[in-house]
Amino acid sequence: MKVLVLAPKSRYDTYGPETPTSKAAQLIFCDREGTEAEWLAAGGDADALFVTPVTAISAAFIAQMPHLKLIHSEGVGFDRIDLEAAKARGIYVCNNAGCNAAAVSELSITLMSMLLHRVLWGDRMVRQGHQGEAVRLMEQDIPSDLSLSTVGLIGFGAIGQAVAERLRPYGSEVFYFAPHRRDEETEIRLNARYLPLEELAARCDILSLHLPANTASHHLVNEEFLSCVKPTAFLVNTARGAIIDDEALCAALREDRLAGAAVDCYEPEPAGADHPLVRLAAEYPDKLILCPHYGGLSKSAFRAAHRMLFEDLESVMAGRRPQRVVNDL
Repeated sequence: MKVLVLAPKSRYDTYGPETPTSKAAQLIFCDREGTEAEWLAAGGDADALFVTPVTAISAAFIAQMPHLKLIHSEGVGFDRIDLEAAKARGIYVCNNAGCNAAAVSELSITLMSMLLHRVLWGDRMVRQGHQGEAVRLMEQDIPSDLSLSTVGLIGFGAIGQAVAERLRPYGSEVFYFAPHRRDEETEIRLNARYLPLEELAARCDILSLHLPANTASHHLVNEEFLSCVKPTAFLVNTARGAIIDDEALCAALREDRLAGAAVDCYEPEPAGADHPLVRLAAEYPDKLILCPHYGGLSKSAFRAAHRMLFEDLESVMAGRRPQRVVNDL
């Protein structure tokens, strides 16, 4: 089976599993920043397509691949793939749900702690030779830590649940909102209780986003949402940039209606120097932590992701439905 891969070959050399399927598949590698014409010239006759979550796969491109049976995101996100066009052709679209849950949840908690402990401010003060002054100022306004914080998880899939699990040793009070409430056994195991979204926004000291990008989540964090949030609260987004209305977030931070935010994803990406959050970070360097969307980049996540890719490819090669279908086929 021929597979067009819009990702670096070195990644597959390092993290690809040594299985009969990976050895049997003919992998054709192309630059993910290339054009559709270049991709088609290299692998327009491919049976499967492996793409990064940020690579746009259009209906027009799909239509020009007559043998295509599978489109697989290398990560969790799949919102840039035309799902309806694939479904109309009977092409499976899959993702690697849960592959990076450990890595992203670890970054989420790291960012929570950095916001609570004012790490950016402290780093700046020490670099400027003001360590003593920084300590004296902090003693006048002692920060909370995770053990005293109420954390609200918005989205409670693999990553949201991994965050809840990792918060248990800290003793945080954890609530969650999700479109579908989890069973009682899961809530007890993860020490997390369900709250409606508005109530969760008003109650929690830290709000952490773990939703996929779709029509329901688009700009969920908007002016109305932020009007419910405590001015001492922090916002963390390691999910998707489209969940946040950036202008509303910038206004809340400028007007001290939100204490701070940390983000690892943007709308659009890549974020340039003119992005609203990048401009705001220059104005308020201690309020906003900006990461380059690398929460899911870890060796363990890449090993898991490549294993999942070839598991689903094996199913398609054998004429079976793959495990991780996201377009209702």
